[in-house]
Amino acid sequence: MNKYIERQLNLDNILSKKSLFLLGPRQTGKSSLIKHTLKNAIVYDLLDSSVFLELSQNPDRLSQQIISNKKVVVIDEIQRLPVLLNEVPRLIEEKGAKFLLTGSSARKLRRGGVNLLGGRARTKHFFPFTFYELKEQFDLTRALFSGLIPSIYFSDDVDADLAAYNGSYLQQEIIAESATRNIQAFSRFLKIAALCNAKIVNFTNVASDAQVPRTTIYEYFDILKDTLIMRELPSFRKGNKRKPICSSKYYFFDVGVIRQLQGRSNFSHGTPEFGEIFETFIINELFACSEYKKNLSLEFWRSTSGFEVDLIINEETAVEIKGKTNISASDLKSLKALAEEYKLRRLVCVSLEKRPRKIGNIEILPYKDFLMDCWK
Repeated sequence: MNKYIERQLNLDNILSKKSLFLLGPRQTGKSSLIKHTLKNAIVYDLLDSSVFLELSQNPDRLSQQIISNKKVVVIDEIQRLPVLLNEVPRLIEEKGAKFLLTGSSARKLRRGGVNLLGGRARTKHFFPFTFYELKEQFDLTRALFSGLIPSIYFSDDVDADLAAYNGSYLQQEIIAESATRNIQAFSRFLKIAALCNAKIVNFTNVASDAQVPRTTIYEYFDILKDTLIMRELPSFRKGNKRKPICSSKYYFFDVGVIRQLQGRSNFSHGTPEFGEIFETFIINELFACSEYKKNLSLEFWRSTSGFEVDLIINEETAVEIKGKTNISASDLKSLKALAEEYKLRRLVCVSLEKRPRKIGNIEILPYKDFLMDCWK
């Protein structure tokens, strides 16, 4: 039995001020965080059939059972019964209750047209483990192979568990929530989308490969974003000389899920695939840091002439991510090109090198140093 890993999202701090929507993909550890942090909370688990049946038949039972405003009320998997959101605002106003509403999809909540509490609750997204949370238990080789979903990171049969995870995503999030009628087409698309990870997507090509209309592909990408499987990284559009590309890039939430969907046994050092998966790991770490701590502005830059910088943080720090143990001057061309376009406070190349160094005004940083700097 592994010791509980402390997570970086501070529920007590948020709930002392306001109710909270906590949204994240399945098995990222939302329930464990709640059990560890909110030991005295009143919990309604809508995956429990008896609880679901009781509240679906009598939503006002929620109001009858909440007597004290001193405890946090948790409704787990709220998207299974969004009608309860009609009760929550009144209970916040009349009884001063604080609610923690968790879910693995915002899609059904929006489609149901329910009032998302009208500003009475904040929204936070939850992620798998991060490098910073795992500390001495973090291993890069393991992380890039297994991914960082808690149960799978420590699994003794990673491939089987990843296959089961991707199967349950299709079963529980897509079929059960009726996200699309053509499950076979969506399943084909899911594997193609994984191959588009960390890239600017050509929607026409994806539509052709998935054998569905281009308009359907836009809908499918929206499903991935709504079910929190994928996040969009927008483009940085400032500059003077080189025209930037305005399309976004897309990143799956977990590198292990990507590997299984792509049908790869592993990612070999020195290959473009390894570079993309290492980049995805770093980008996801920054997504989590932004959500939990700092609210960072994250973008990427690519010129129509082919220069590309993986990450721009708060319009002041440009970051190139290289899964290499030896960075050369040719790896820094895009950073230099961007620096000619836009004045930046800091230029960084994140790498697998062991020690920090500088080439001109560009910092070459080991990835651990960079991530510690971001979190702290």
